[in-house]
Amino acid sequence: MATSLGANIYNRQNWEDADFPILCQTCLGENPYIRMTKEKYGKECKICARPFTVFRWCPGTRMRFKKTEVCQTCSKMKNVCQTCLLDLEYGLPIQVRDTGLSIKDDVPKSDVNKEYYTQNMEREIGNSDGTRPVGLLGKAPSSSDMLLKLARTTPYYKRNRPHICSFWVKGECKRGEECPYRHEKPTDPDDPLADQNIKDRYYGINDPVADKLLKRASTMPRLDTPEDKSITTLYVGGLGDSITDSELRNHFYQFGEIRTTTIVQRQQCAFIQFATRQAAELAAEKSFNKLIIKGRRLNVKWGRSQGARGKEGREREGVTEMGMKLEPVPGLPGALPPPPVDEDAPTNYFNLGPNSAPPVMNISLPPPPGVAMPPPGFGPPMFHSMDPMAIPHPMGMRPPGHVHYPSQDPQRMGAHASRHGGS
Repeated sequence: MATSLGANIYNRQNWEDADFPILCQTCLGENPYIRMTKEKYGKECKICARPFTVFRWCPGTRMRFKKTEVCQTCSKMKNVCQTCLLDLEYGLPIQVRDTGLSIKDDVPKSDVNKEYYTQNMEREIGNSDGTRPVGLLGKAPSSSDMLLKLARTTPYYKRNRPHICSFWVKGECKRGEECPYRHEKPTDPDDPLADQNIKDRYYGINDPVADKLLKRASTMPRLDTPEDKSITTLYVGGLGDSITDSELRNHFYQFGEIRTTTIVQRQQCAFIQFATRQAAELAAEKSFNKLIIKGRRLNVKWGRSQGARGKEGREREGVTEMGMKLEPVPGLPGALPPPPVDEDAPTNYFNLGPNSAPPVMNISLPPPPGVAMPPPGFGPPMFHSMDPMAIPHPMGMRPPGHVHYPSQDPQRMGAHASRHGGS
């Protein structure tokens, strides 16, 4: 250890004796009734090498036991969790946080300078109210756009899973389902995430997790402003069932006057219409990939104009609802051309007289069972003329020659000419 138990009384007075650890929600676990073991001066801090109180607990069912790794002084200097060393506010590595806030906090690495720096930081922590970080982190700006985009809003309990069973990997594990370790295939040993160091994480150098997040931040999507200046409406998606109209107004009113707020519960979305385009652009810039209400990250996009909402227009242009241009599929026939319009062509398709009214078809109900159908030509007429001057024929007394049979058609093969007046 760094100091002897009875050699230096001053250093021994500065040993940490805490009643509860400084943990993030992920490391603490989802069980509210958690039990911890406390070991006073159980280990030395992995950063400053001073003895501190070690806490050990199980964050949940089928999870591995966790314990504190650094003392509370080192945790408060960087505002990180004592176990995972991730930032308590954003849930991100220290390297990502310092890059987003544009700060460079150089902690001494030699034993003498580190001890002197730690004593000064303890004095500053004792004089503060404990609500804000100390050092350069306390003087940094309150937030950053990149940090708000990358911040984790919900606990990631998957990080508490047991480690992979090395005996199972070699095919020698005999515990079966009772084995407290995971029986899964390990990741690629060449993966950078497989080689992590706690000191690199604390000092913010050569952290593979931070490098991965910084690369993701450089390729994150942007929200393009629409060219139509009449659009002043923002679409807010992913509301859920708990977010209300007043909570949306409390966030968006700071950017300008709100004209209307419409919540569609069935789609779990809302439409915020501003009075001016300038207010809408400011709200979109400050809220895209950053808006978090009640722990839910909301999706903010620009609304569409009334003319762009029609699906027919998008189908004609070959554009989907997401704005992606669709390429034509080879081999499929194109759209049919419209029929030619000839103004001189007659439109009397049924050869009706100029003064004759269209006939009305008389569809009669079938006769009841046991009653025979009348022979053709002796039943009621199928068509009634709408001409009021026409003389109706009595039922069953139709003039001869008005019954048309298909065999009498001159154009039909096998028709006899004698039946049509020719011999």
